[in-house]
Order: sequence, then structure tokens, then C-alpha cells
Amino acid sequence: MGMSSRANPKVAVLMGGPSSEREVSLSSGRECAAALRDEGFEVHEIDAARDLASVLIDLSPDVCFNALHGRWGEDGCVQGLLEWLGLPYTHSGVLASALAMDKERTKDVYRRHGLPVVDSVLAPRGEVCRRHVVAPPYVVKPHNEGSSVGVYLVHDAANGPPKLSDEMPETVMVEAFAPGRELTTTVVGDRPLCVTDILTDGWYDYDAKYKPGGSRHVLPAEVPEEITARCLDYAIRAHQALGCRGVSRTDFRWDESRGQDGLILLETNTQPGMTPTSLTPEQASHTGMGFGALCRWMVEDASCHR
Repeated sequence: MGMSSRANPKVAVLMGGPSSEREVSLSSGRECAAALRDEGFEVHEIDAARDLASVLIDLSPDVCFNALHGRWGEDGCVQGLLEWLGLPYTHSGVLASALAMDKERTKDVYRRHGLPVVDSVLAPRGEVCRRHVVAPPYVVKPHNEGSSVGVYLVHDAANGPPKLSDEMPETVMVEAFAPGRELTTTVVGDRPLCVTDILTDGWYDYDAKYKPGGSRHVLPAEVPEEITARCLDYAIRAHQALGCRGVSRTDFRWDESRGQDGLILLETNTQPGMTPTSLTPEQASHTGMGFGALCRWMVEDASCHR
């Protein structure tokens, strides 16, 4: 990939961009850029705009570190651009990125590989506002956009269907509500790291729009050994089934009352948050890989044809 030929490889950190998750991406990007400078790379921070191709052609970096989140950066679009330009990049390739961004297709892949999920349907936003398209309790979420536009919980005591904001896409995913704890596992290369229990201040009322607010991370999660083992196994199987590369993070729900049968997969993030306090770097750090080392690993893992 031509990186080792330079004493001081040139890394372009792609961040920001036009998606609804722009702010998260900017903080991920800045943190990764700082860490990579400390690791001895020549780093250029690029706020991805429509002229990204010409900026990269002028810069001619050895590697593109993808710190973008949401549409364009996480859905295969920028990956296709980087393949076209022949620039090695981090994280997953075109197909895995596009698949994982589409939550319904992700579930099809999970099911085919024997990974447990809850039932869901895709429906027009207008219809979801008019009637219960499935029996409550259920969750309404964008099926191909990051969580920042909102997730709605419709309780079984709800009087009527949810009032979705206009920010929600034309087509939404309506998913049977999976009660229980929120667990997550990062995969680095071919290695699942550990399990984090995410304790949130969560759902507020009967027609709640969930705003990721305060959350505490408990790691390793205080769950039975077989649940930990199952999360690690499912995470690597999801990573491989979707064809992910580099780093990914798979999110679970675990209903303790149902034991091992209560564990289901929600989704796989191909561009997990990358600030030092984000879930993925925290797990890496717990397993002995500091933030700088993680960023370095990602640069060294970069390639084309992912």
C-alpha cells in the first residue's frame, strides 16, 4: 500500500461532512488527528465537502483515516470515492458500509447467519403517524441514517401512534421493542474486545423521542459469563457476515428474564465514535490498546479493495 515507503506517512483525516452527525464526526476527527500526530504521522484534517475528490488529489495522502459518521461517510459513498481515487482507507469497504447502514438489510444478513434479531417492518412515515403498523410496544427509527435524528418508543399503554418529527426520513423502521440492557462489543480486525453495559437516562415519557443524553459505561459488563461469551461470538460473526473491515461495533439488547434467549442484535456500526471516551476506544484501552495505538493500528490496517 506504499505507506511503509515513507519515513513519515501522510494521513488525511476525513471528518465533518454534510450528514446529521457532523458534530460527532468533527470531535472524533480532531481527537484521532491529535493522536496520530503524537504517533508520528504527518496529519491533515479535512472537513469533507463536495470538493473532496479534488482536495485529496492535490494532497495525495498515503492513507485516508475515515472519521466521518452518518450518510456519505458511513454508507459506502465516500468509500467508493476513495476506491476510485486509489487511496487506501480505514474501516469497512463499499458493500459492508452500505449494508450496515441499512438496518433492515443488516437484519436479513444477521438472520441468514443465524444471529438473533427482533421483528421489524419498513413503513412510510405518514402511515406510522396515522396508525399502529405493529402492535405496541414498538420503536420507530430511521432505517438508514444515524440515531441523531431520533428514535421513538411507543409504549403498550400509548393512546395512539407516534407524532414523528419532520426530520425523520420518508421511510422508517418500526421494530418490536426489545426490553432489557444495552450491551455493545467492538471488533478490531478479527478480535472482539469486551462487553460494555450502557446505562442511559433513556426513555422519558409515553411518546418519547429518545435523545442520547447522559449515559454511564460499565466495562467489562457485569453479566453472566455465557452472555459475555455470546456477545463476543455474535460481534465477530456479525462483523464477518456483513464483510466489515478494520473496526466495527455491534449493539445488543439483553432481556435478563429470558437468559441466553433474551440476547438480540440491534445493529453494527462500521464507523463507531472515536473520541477517547467513546465506547470503542474505551474497550480498546481496557484490553491494553491505548487511543494512540488504536488509531495507529487503523492507519496500518488501511487499504483499497476492502
